[in-house]
Amino acid sequence: MGCTLGKGDIPPFPEQETDLHTSESDFSGMTLDRAAMGETFIVTGVSAPEGAPEWGPWLEEIGFVSGEKVRLMAKAFPGGDPVVVRVGQSTFALRLAEAACIAVTPAVSSAEAGLLDHMAVEGRKS
Repeated sequence: MGCTLGKGDIPPFPEQETDLHTSESDFSGMTLDRAAMGETFIVTGVSAPEGAPEWGPWLEEIGFVSGEKVRLMAKAFPGGDPVVVRVGQSTFALRLAEAACIAVTPAVSSAEAGLLDHMAVEGRKS
């Protein structure tokens, strides 16, 4: 889908001007609209569609900043739009077009991190 403004998508606050910086991240990876339900991800960046440049700063203002944990909690039925996401300690409903503007990477749990550390140490011993 990508971070594009589709027909019928209306920016949340079209009259609002903001000077917040929107991160320029690599969006060739996964975006929140394609995230697996219930898994934890880390926000790696936010972009905005050409037709709604205010989306990037707005998403950052409500908590979608690099390094923050995010989880897809639910999808509307039918069609899956909007989605319910939890970022930090807040829960929001986002349209898929908005979720597509949030780049994420899977979070590694502490158990997985410990296993990876153990494997790295064992690899150095051989």
